[in-house]
Amino acid sequence: MIRPKVRGGVCMNAHPAGCAAEVRGQIQTAQTSISRSEAANGPKTVLIIGGSTGYGLSSRITAAFGYNAETISVSFEREPTEKKPATPGWYNTKAFDREAEKAGLASTSFFGDAFSHEMKERIAETLKERGRTVDLLVYSLASGVRPDPDTGETYRSALKPIGTSYSTVSLDFMNETLSETTLETATDDDVRQTVKVMGGEDWYLWTKALQDRGLLSDDFITVSYSYIGPEVTHPIYRSGTIGKAKEHLEGTARELDRELGDRRSAYVSINKAVVTRASAVIPAVPLYVSLLFSVMKSEGLHEGCQEQMNRLFRDRLYTGGEIPADSEGRIRMDDWEMREDVQREVSRRWEAVNESNLHDYADIEGYRSDFLRLHGFSVHGVNYEQEVDFRSVPEAEEA
Repeated sequence: MIRPKVRGGVCMNAHPAGCAAEVRGQIQTAQTSISRSEAANGPKTVLIIGGSTGYGLSSRITAAFGYNAETISVSFEREPTEKKPATPGWYNTKAFDREAEKAGLASTSFFGDAFSHEMKERIAETLKERGRTVDLLVYSLASGVRPDPDTGETYRSALKPIGTSYSTVSLDFMNETLSETTLETATDDDVRQTVKVMGGEDWYLWTKALQDRGLLSDDFITVSYSYIGPEVTHPIYRSGTIGKAKEHLEGTARELDRELGDRRSAYVSINKAVVTRASAVIPAVPLYVSLLFSVMKSEGLHEGCQEQMNRLFRDRLYTGGEIPADSEGRIRMDDWEMREDVQREVSRRWEAVNESNLHDYADIEGYRSDFLRLHGFSVHGVNYEQEVDFRSVPEAEEA
């Protein structure tokens, strides 16, 4: 029997049966969200860089099970050993490939270093062998480190404010406690390395590698995912080291858009705050997201990763018309989160929340459940009292 091991906002293990059931649940959501007529206007071949968890996995599920597209995914995951379970992304990917095969959908999954020239060459050769061009490239890579494919230097991202230290409230969502956290100011090298890891450089290299080999379709779209969020998180997110990387990402979208030419386009999609493995360790974010969930659920506006990606594809990327974007050329999928009435209520709760009224103002249970489900725990219909062989992915039982 596998129990979740959570330390400091990080889950150290994963449950294969739970991951398989979660993937199947997301597939069912995609199948019921995209109509047959809508699917006819969608992409035929989709490449997802970082397609094993979070928004990347949900994008792959929407493309395949919503639009019947062939999907190719690249991700860096740890496979199981005799003593340790695999990462959740490994189980997710194996479950996805099995479900795709059962549905008669073409899918290919690569595990390896997406930053390397060798992986780009492997994908290019795969596309050439199949006589395919890419209709949609989704760049959704979430990594804290990046080896430079040319120099060999390893860049490491830093989660720090710029200019001055910053203190904020952190939520331990497993123990339901609040504490103050202070982050020291970033150095110039912290900023440089964070931009190298989380900026748009590798996204640009992937797009240009495919373009130079003639592997982009005439109506090619590429999209990378980002976040802006409220002012309360700006010092450590939008105005901090991560923010500098996101500015570079948005600049890369504009550069790609110019270089791709007519009928091909590049976008950054500003997505809604959801629970991710990365965001769970960013100070202020778990508390903000818990407050946000409570407000958005009460207003009937809440979306998880899968619902958000279904809406991105259906209502933005593949409507048959022009893709709506803001003045900076960004697709605003955070439109419901950033609604004035939603943010006003979240701000009111942020000022008033404490440990005694936490459950009145914040959706702690919802946040914790989403976090555990990312790792295959707390998934409806899974018997966690049953022993499981973590070296493989069992068939997901029907809910």
